[in-house]
Amino acid sequence: MTNLGQPPAALTCTAFDGARRIASGSYLDVALALGDYGRKHADASMLAFDNASGKQIDFDLSGSDAEIVVRLAKRFPGVEASTPRAPGRPKLGVTAREVTLLPRHWEWLAGQPGGASVTLRKLVEDARRAGPSSKVLMHKLHERAYHFMSAIAGDRAGFEEATRALFADDRGRLATLIASWPKDIREHITRLAFGEARPGETK
Repeated sequence: MTNLGQPPAALTCTAFDGARRIASGSYLDVALALGDYGRKHADASMLAFDNASGKQIDFDLSGSDAEIVVRLAKRFPGVEASTPRAPGRPKLGVTAREVTLLPRHWEWLAGQPGGASVTLRKLVEDARRAGPSSKVLMHKLHERAYHFMSAIAGDRAGFEEATRALFADDRGRLATLIASWPKDIREHITRLAFGEARPGETK
């Protein structure tokens, strides 16, 4: 299960029918695409994987598109389709939550231009832009690729060795070991493992 603490914009996934990639995008886009696909292909073996974690997601695809949308909105509040925004200023989507700080922290924040809320938002944005260290990011990328590999290719030839190559960050050896695997699976592993799409993004 993916982390429900992620902002809605980070909720993207990729879906497969067996070894073939059939959809990629926001949770809502993919769930609706899978609902339509499942109605047309009764024997389909569909799996969806969160792009940020590589873990499998289970969507309830029963009923109409409208019913799928309602269930998804309840399960993942704020989830959106990747459709263009209407003209005008976008909503900020500010969420009020409790923050616990020491008195000296509150005192410092109160003295900053714009007050505590503005300063905290700026600090968070600065930290996001700086991003994690390369070693931490590499580990995250490898972990999400491993989750995907385990679920969709755990019984394929060379899986154990491919896993070792993945965590050794040996892209060349990994490519050699999975060369016989289906193309869509190979491409998605590479995308997840080596950052061609950052956690939460899709290409």
